[in-house]
Amino acid sequence: MVRRLLAKNAIPIGLLWILALVATASVYAQSQGRTFVEFQPLSAVTVAPGKSTPIELTFHVKDGYHINSSKPLTPELIPTALGLTPPAGIVIAKVQYPSGQVTSFPFDPTEKLSVYSGDVIIKAVMIGQPNAAEGNYTVHGELKYQACDNNSCYPPKKLPVQFDVQVSKRAK
Repeated sequence: MVRRLLAKNAIPIGLLWILALVATASVYAQSQGRTFVEFQPLSAVTVAPGKSTPIELTFHVKDGYHINSSKPLTPELIPTALGLTPPAGIVIAKVQYPSGQVTSFPFDPTEKLSVYSGDVIIKAVMIGQPNAAEGNYTVHGELKYQACDNNSCYPPKKLPVQFDVQVSKRAK
C-alpha cells in the first residue's frame, strides 16, 4: 500500500531512504567532536577502611542543551546513567540522581519531558571495605546521556569520568 501511495506521488521509496540517511548523517556529523556535558573535577576524596564517605559528582550541561533525566517520562527516551568502577577495596553505593525538570519544548509543546540542564549533581556513598589497603586509587566510569536542543536530539554519548580516592585510616 505504501508503495502504491509513493508511486502515485512519484516519490521512489529508495529516494526516501536516501533522504532519511542523509538527515541522520547530518545530525550525527553535527554532534561529532561536540561536548554537550562536562564533568567538574572532584576535590580530594578520602575514605577510611570500614567507613563511608558521601560524594557529589557535578556535571554541567552546556547552555542551549538538555539531557534526559535518569527517569524519562517516555520509555523510548534514553535515560542519563552514571556507571562507576571503583578499585578493589572500595564500593560505590546509594547512587542518587536529582529529579528531572518537567518541561515542554517548541518542537512539541503538548509533550512533557523530564530533563536536566545546567548543573546536575549526582550523589553517592563511597564505602571503604574493612580490608581496604591504604593508598591512592582512581575511580573510573562514564556518564551515558543523550543531548538535545530545542530542534533536535543528537546521538547518545558517553562521557569518561575519573577521580582520585585516598584510602586512609586517618580519614574522618
